[in-house]
Amino acid sequence: MAWNEPGGGGKDKDPWGQKGADQGPPDLDEAFRKLQSQLAGIFGGRTSGSGGSGRSSVNPRTVVMGIGAVVLIYFLSGIYQLDQRERGVVLRFGAVQSDVVMPGLHWYPRFIDVVRSVDVTRLNSIKHQSLMLTQDENIVDVTLTVQWVIDKPIDFVTKVRDPENSLENAAESALRHVVGGTQMDNVITEGAAVAIEVQERLQMYLNRYGTGILVSKVNIDQSVPPKQVQDAFDDVQRAKEDQQRVVNEANAYRESVVPEARGDAQKEILQAEAYRDQVIARATGEAQRFDKLLAEYKQAKQVTRDRLYIDSMETVLSKSSKILIDVKGANNMMYLPLDRLMQQQSTSSQPSSDASNAATIVTPNDRAGTRRTSR
Repeated sequence: MAWNEPGGGGKDKDPWGQKGADQGPPDLDEAFRKLQSQLAGIFGGRTSGSGGSGRSSVNPRTVVMGIGAVVLIYFLSGIYQLDQRERGVVLRFGAVQSDVVMPGLHWYPRFIDVVRSVDVTRLNSIKHQSLMLTQDENIVDVTLTVQWVIDKPIDFVTKVRDPENSLENAAESALRHVVGGTQMDNVITEGAAVAIEVQERLQMYLNRYGTGILVSKVNIDQSVPPKQVQDAFDDVQRAKEDQQRVVNEANAYRESVVPEARGDAQKEILQAEAYRDQVIARATGEAQRFDKLLAEYKQAKQVTRDRLYIDSMETVLSKSSKILIDVKGANNMMYLPLDRLMQQQSTSSQPSSDASNAATIVTPNDRAGTRRTSR
């Protein structure tokens, strides 16, 4: 039953600890004095007087120890350590300091400075995938991976609110710029060249923004046509491969035929030049021989004439297998069958007969063809 309800003894059960309904709310000064007395007792103070009206005294030594403890805690809370892979950026009342904190043990005044550490050795990566329009108005699905590290810690912490988001947007912008100026075939087949160009443009954007990020490498993981036109693209690629195969075969045939034709032509040219040199040399030799022969002929005409006749007859008769000799002052003509004599000598190992060794003498007046042999 509530204290103020009828029959509940409200006058005797006032929640403020007072009796009688005509009394006011509790005294706040009295409550504050009680709290002060309790705190003084905790810190070693003492109270004097009665009725809570005395004064409290605090031990100075206790106060000094408390202040020293607070100072020590404040000093210890400002000690921090940076690893070899970390760098620190100090913000003093929100203003960045020019010096980067190097690895080691350091101290900073808490509530005055704020230290933000960044890892400058970790290789970070982001991945981006989107559909892009090429220079020849075709659509390709490109997947890009960017690997990056923090190069300038102060710029990374202070100049851009969200450096990673800026990096992702800059990567997409650079990729669209490069793909938009490249043919579809080059984008699909020459991914390495596209990646190098994207990396250069992306680094230029990041330096302009002041992100403090250094792009280590850009990889084109995938560059393919959209799935909706994949079958048609495969047909085109097969046709191009067949075309290239036929061109390669034609080039191979050309490379095999053209050198052979060139070799034959060079051979004919060399043979003609050799024949020309041979004819010229022979003509030159004949002319020189004739000059020398003319000089000898002037000195001994008859002897030279006879010698020329003998040499000529030797040259002619050495190529003939049958010889007819006309004897001066007689009507007989001598016939030497040299071909038969040589054939018999080669086929027979026995001694030659008298008839084979004989010369046949033909009489011109013998119309019946009577032959006489002489040894």
